[in-house]
Amino acid sequence: MLYSEKVMDHFRNPRNVGFIENADGVGEVGNAKCGDIMKIYLKIDDDVVTDVKFETFGCGSAIASSSMATELIKGKPVSEVMQLTNKAVVEALDGLPAVKVHCSVLAEEAVKVALKDYFDKNSIPYDAKQFPDCDHCEVCHM
Repeated sequence: MLYSEKVMDHFRNPRNVGFIENADGVGEVGNAKCGDIMKIYLKIDDDVVTDVKFETFGCGSAIASSSMATELIKGKPVSEVMQLTNKAVVEALDGLPAVKVHCSVLAEEAVKVALKDYFDKNSIPYDAKQFPDCDHCEVCHM
């Protein structure tokens, strides 16, 4: 299995690792089949993600996907962060092997669950269809 240099770099030198105390939004997702667990913490000021951290237990692709997702959303307005897709994560990593694409899906889901948590905590209305249905979703089994 060949990994791009970007995947290897984000695996060996992950960005934004850690947690944010009193985070404005926290999203935790996991995949029971592969054992990957991702937790994303968001700090949001004036509708902009001013800080983001992650904790990931999983394979190199899961760590790289988490790292890249945090890089893609840091400093961005919430409306833009809502548009993050696993495809954008894969493209930013210069690709993932087909059997590892689910890691990018987990990264997208973790970000969206963290945003939903932020909206819920702040009574911000949203369209539930914009978020994964984590009780029934095939990817997220948390």
